[in-house]
Amino acid sequence: MSHQLIVAIGRESGSGGLDIAHALAERLQLPLFDKSILQKAAEDKGVSAETLERYDERPYSPLFCRSVRGISSAPEDCVAQMQFELLRQHANAGESFVVLGRCAEEVLADREGLVSIFVRADLDFRVKRTPLPEEEALDFIKHQDRQRRIYHDQHCKGDWGDAKCYDLVINSARLDIPGTVDILEQYIRSRAAQFDDRPAGE
Repeated sequence: MSHQLIVAIGRESGSGGLDIAHALAERLQLPLFDKSILQKAAEDKGVSAETLERYDERPYSPLFCRSVRGISSAPEDCVAQMQFELLRQHANAGESFVVLGRCAEEVLADREGLVSIFVRADLDFRVKRTPLPEEEALDFIKHQDRQRRIYHDQHCKGDWGDAKCYDLVINSARLDIPGTVDILEQYIRSRAAQFDDRPAGE
């Protein structure tokens, strides 16, 4: 792949999005930005990664934050903006990578080599994959999805999980995780070949 390739993966809780992102990054031989991006942000800002993780992909409450010249005082928003800026820096440097969550399908929407994917799954599949008793797993999934939806929609114009906002939406329950990875790898490599065939600057 001679052209820049950025794979942005959004996911429902329990759908296997994290495992899929790791597998694709390994197969495509690309770095993966997930929670690991917090370590880089922490180094740049001189704070602990543990502090940043507390606010990672968390929605902020407009009732308890103020905005000065468009800059929010909410720590959740500050952490989000730090991560968005780091993603843009890596993209602007011409790097190729896989990124999980972090509104990447919209934050990096101007990149020619972007492939955006959303992983969903049937609820019973997601419950079975969550290492909790069934009722607790169901509550956990609903909470996580709600948090991700609010976080995403606070920072993006498009709706979280809306097929119109992604190149591809896939149900991981249909082929399980390994089969889903196979399909996505084939799709991404086909898209990457299209990017490589484009004339420079197009």
